[in-house]
Amino acid sequence: MRHHSPAAGGIRGRDLAVRYRRIRRTTERLLEPLSPEDCLVQSMPTGVSPVKWHFGHTSWFFEVVVLRAHFPRYKPFRPEPEFDRLFNSYYLSLGEPFDRRLRGVLARPTLEELWQHRRYVDEHMAELLEGFDRRGEEERRALWERVETALQHEQQHQQALLRDLKHALWSNPLRPAYLNNAEPEPGFEPVASPTPPSALPELEWLPFEEGLYEIGRPYDGEGFAYDNERPRHRVYLYGFGLASRPVTNGEYLEFLEAGGYARPELWLDRGWDLLRAEGWQAPLYWERVDRGKGERDWRVFTLRGVRPLDPREPVCHLSFYEADAYARWAGARLPTEAEWEVAVAAFASSSSDSKPPTIEGTFLESGLYHPRPLGPSERGPVRALGDVWEWTGSPYVPYPGYRRPEGPLGEHNAKFFFGGQMVLRGGSCLAPRDHVRVTYRNYYPPETRLEVSGLRLARSRPNERS
Repeated sequence: MRHHSPAAGGIRGRDLAVRYRRIRRTTERLLEPLSPEDCLVQSMPTGVSPVKWHFGHTSWFFEVVVLRAHFPRYKPFRPEPEFDRLFNSYYLSLGEPFDRRLRGVLARPTLEELWQHRRYVDEHMAELLEGFDRRGEEERRALWERVETALQHEQQHQQALLRDLKHALWSNPLRPAYLNNAEPEPGFEPVASPTPPSALPELEWLPFEEGLYEIGRPYDGEGFAYDNERPRHRVYLYGFGLASRPVTNGEYLEFLEAGGYARPELWLDRGWDLLRAEGWQAPLYWERVDRGKGERDWRVFTLRGVRPLDPREPVCHLSFYEADAYARWAGARLPTEAEWEVAVAAFASSSSDSKPPTIEGTFLESGLYHPRPLGPSERGPVRALGDVWEWTGSPYVPYPGYRRPEGPLGEHNAKFFFGGQMVLRGGSCLAPRDHVRVTYRNYYPPETRLEVSGLRLARSRPNERS
């Protein structure tokens, strides 16, 4: 079956080139506050990579996935296979990757050489896209899918770059900030600081009835989707209720102060073992400070430095195990990914042009790089997109009828199926707005705390009164 896409229905090369330049420029802007030393730090052997590696990898991806496949005259920036090996993450069909545990030792090529590599790739991409409209429909479709996949991949690494940088800065005892100024980074849309509310928005349980629903993206649908979002298929759901908003710092603090990290009956077995082995006592980046006279406050490390914990913000940097334990303590559970998608799709479709959807929150474009506090006027379904990735109770497996793409793109998502990873939904404050969609399936090992990950509660009795 052919995959229909906008490329076959009128996308112009000029528009695609504008989108290409905008996304590439966003990555470059993220590096502007950093020194070359900042860009080389790898704060632990696995799970993070240096900023410099993310920077080089995104250009490498365009080179091997787009230019070498669709530009016969293209000559690699560095023809030696060792250069490819440095920036190959896990695509075994493209060769043997360099040991990811040692990415922090790669002082060479220098950061300036990687800027040269980036400019070289950009020049050839501009030439390739200039001839886009002269290609046949099938060629345009195939090229659009490759270019859009590479752009979405770069947006993934914009999030990963900031996420890994945050851990590197936090690992420094000086707790240096990525941005020291109070204003958003130049070029980003500023967001006004909300007036401190007297209370959080009321948590409502939004009911959904038992029945057959559809989730996912069709193979013959328009617009971009990763292969793991396909195909669209039917699921049977029992009646459920989904919380109208994510769990906040203040609510999670109640769990913590109630001994949540000392009660094994709240935890899955593997989570309890990790809690004890790793010494978890609070979410990642929370720090308790002594104010004297026996009083202590919580502070949190952000990309703008250390500041007091705001109880109104959606809680983040939780592992799946922490999210699951909180939900159990709260007398609820995590939603399945099908429940999450069905509910949020309904929220989105109920909005209108005259009334913007309330489900959208904070994205990368805000320049905040941190979840925004919830306000008391936010009623109904809020913040389902943006602010924090929300853990679900679903393992990462293929949808019924899934077809793995050919070539290296078949490795991008499919090789991680059945690997014990769990699905997250909704995007975060580090995700670009046009990268996030209701069907998007993020996935991580359940012990992951580095991601801007929080939770939204669900329960199996949709009309039960609180």
